[in-house]
Parts: sequence; C-alpha cells; structure tokens
Amino acid sequence: MKSGAWKQTLTGYTFIGPFIIGFLAFTLIPVFTSLYLSFTDYDLFSAPSWIGFDNYRHMFLEDPKFWTSLRVTFLYVFIGVPLRLAFALFVAMILNTASKAVGVYRTVYYLPSIIGGSVAVSIMWRNIFGDEGIINRLLNALGFDSIRWFGDPDAALVMLISLSVWQFGSSMLIFLAGLKNIPGEMYEASSVDGAGPVIRFFKITLPLLSPIILFNTIMQTIGAFMTFVPAYIISKGEGGPLDGTLMYSLYLFRQAFIYNNMGYASAMAWIMLIIVAVLTALVFKTSKFWVHYESGGR
Repeated sequence: MKSGAWKQTLTGYTFIGPFIIGFLAFTLIPVFTSLYLSFTDYDLFSAPSWIGFDNYRHMFLEDPKFWTSLRVTFLYVFIGVPLRLAFALFVAMILNTASKAVGVYRTVYYLPSIIGGSVAVSIMWRNIFGDEGIINRLLNALGFDSIRWFGDPDAALVMLISLSVWQFGSSMLIFLAGLKNIPGEMYEASSVDGAGPVIRFFKITLPLLSPIILFNTIMQTIGAFMTFVPAYIISKGEGGPLDGTLMYSLYLFRQAFIYNNMGYASAMAWIMLIIVAVLTALVFKTSKFWVHYESGGR
C-alpha cells in the first residue's frame, strides 16, 4: 500500500511538474525579481545597485511623462472600455436570433478580436487614418475638412480608442452566451403585461446579464491597461504627437529598452499592478449595488 501510494504521488507530481516549473520560471521568480529591481539602478549591462525608493520618488515627483502616460491610459480605458462593451452588447443582441447564418455572423464579428492586436492591423489602421486615408476621404466627400490624425494629440487618441472598440468580438461572444441563458418566458410574460423593448431591456436583460457585464468589465479593463502594440505601431514607438498616444505600457517599454532604465521600468510595472488591483477591487466592491444573481444574492 505504501509503495502504491508513493507511485500515485510520483505520478501526480510528474503530471503537474511542467506547470510548477513553468509557473516558477516564468511567473513567480520574475515577479519577485521585478520587485527587487524596482529598488535598484539597473541598466541591463551592469549589476543592479540598490537605491531604495529613488525610482518611486523620481516617478511621482520628477517625471512629468509618467503622469502624462497615466492620463492617456486612463482616458483610453475609461472611454474605450465602456464603448467596446456597449457595442459588443448591441451586436450580441442583434445576433441573438434564430437566423441560419448566425454562426457565420458570429465568426465574422469575432475575427477583429483575433487579429486586432497584430502589427499588420495596426499598420492598416494607421493607413486608414492617414492624411489621404479612407476616413479623411469620407469626411471630404461629406463636406468636412480633413483631420490631421497624427498631428493632433486628441485625434490620435480617438484613433486608438476606435481601434479598441473595433476589437469587441470576445466580449460579444460572452454577452451572446449570457443572452442565450435568459429564459424566453420572462420576455413573453413582460410582453403580456405591456412592457416594450426598452423596458424589457432595462428590467430584464441588463439585470440578468449583470454578472456577465461584471466579468467583461474586469477583463476588458485589465486588457486595456496592457495595450501596447497599437500605440507602438501607430506612433512609431514615440507616443506622439505631443505624447498624445503615450500609453503607460509604451512608456514603460521605452524606459526599459530605449533608455535602459530597467529598474525604473520595474517600479512602473509595480505601480501599474497596484492601480489595476485597486480598480478591480473597487469594481468588485461596487458590484453588490448593481450585479444581480438568480439565487437572489448580490
């Protein structure tokens, strides 16, 4: 029995061994290494030297671009995420039909989420919003003046947000799954009582879909804070114009691999972790006021 139990234990550890090794090598050890480096002056070529909280002091008191990158990122998140979720829910409700081609439509609408973060799509987006791009030509055809998307910081950020909204496929599929789980009898009963589409949406669909909205909000917010490729490609790695697209992740990348300030970049990474953790905790804390579960709890 002891020999059999030992063999079972060894077999179990053999199967979970690759995960444990990968978790230690690529997650846990790098996390604590990054925490240590955040208190050092490290340029990737020489040994790190301990400087205490100097990186954090410089970040908060002496680096205006840090605050600029935070402002740009918060605008991107707090405008882009609600727009993406609203558009995803809108499309999901349209696709929540008995159409024979609905499977094809779901695939087509999901494609942007698969390729949306790629370099090729970011280059395409840059060309679409170029001075001679499709967007400006459409504006000219409608009688409006062209917009210098790469010369105006606000316009450049709008361009990034529009790309974010276009990548709504994953949220759409999750919303669609949630809509499928709402009993049709509830809509039928409300129709008998005289409730219109708007009332049914706010009184039935949104309350029953609120757990899905909570999940999508958290996941999309975390993903938005980590946005890097579109900002890098569209601004050619500079974050311009006038730091209008200087996302936090892009500035962190520049500090680490352009200026070789790996210690400072590590400190920035930990500040971002704290910000995301606090925002996630706030969303969970407020969820008891607007998230409804079938069991009756909140």
